[in-house]
Amino acid sequence: MMANVEVTVRHDAGPPGPLGLYQGVPLTNRTTRYAGVLPDRITIYRKAICAICRSDAEVVNQVRRTVIHEVGHHFGISDARLHELGW
Repeated sequence: MMANVEVTVRHDAGPPGPLGLYQGVPLTNRTTRYAGVLPDRITIYRKAICAICRSDAEVVNQVRRTVIHEVGHHFGISDARLHELGW
């Protein structure tokens, strides 16, 4: 159900704060004029995630949560709503 999205993992900590970042045009904002654009990008910051986790299991869980959160943005779900949903 995802279209025109690149997912990457950066091995640095990224900008202060976020564990991941969605950059692009959410599906809910795409119109008939949406064509010929570069892919949306979801970036996961490995060191930022590892810095807040104490075990490999926590890293796996946090990566899952972060990816789901950023994919939610691709589908047009706001930060506030994602937090309400537990993501």
